[in-house]
Amino acid sequence: MWTIVKQIARTGICTQAPPVYSDTLRIEVERIRHEILDILGRALTIRQVDAGSCNGCELEIHALNNPYYNIEGLGIKFVASPRHADLLLVTGPVSRNMEVALKRTFDATPDPKLVVAVGECGCNGGIFGEGYASCGRVSNVIPVDLSVPGCPPAPVEILRGILTAVRRCRPQPEESPQPGPLL
Repeated sequence: MWTIVKQIARTGICTQAPPVYSDTLRIEVERIRHEILDILGRALTIRQVDAGSCNGCELEIHALNNPYYNIEGLGIKFVASPRHADLLLVTGPVSRNMEVALKRTFDATPDPKLVVAVGECGCNGGIFGEGYASCGRVSNVIPVDLSVPGCPPAPVEILRGILTAVRRCRPQPEESPQPGPLL
């Protein structure tokens, strides 16, 4: 036991310094929160579906909930039921066993719904591709609005993908008719 105590004393604390808080970060967080509320009128709710991944992408998605990224502070929440979700976040190549479950989850999500495929496997089938046990990419089973490549993508890239999908669903303002020539 003394050996371990000596090693701890010799090594010291091996953690990263906490991120530096800045006003620009706070202003950016407020801007994103207001943008989500302007687009949706409420918080964004996400149902995450693992369609057969190795769990690398899930670890990065779980990191979004830690205090550093604080996705819930932006008004984005994960829900357990697709009936309460605005967006499906799908990871992995869709295995044949998950094909029907993914379609049912998609059908149970109320309109308007968004689908974001996360990771190389979700985007293009990854190393698994299509075969007897795999349907391949998510878009082979359900329509996908946005893909976030990477193996696995960093949490900030996943967050950017979610925000890009939300921005794309924003209703475009109708253009006002151009005035004709005065006679």
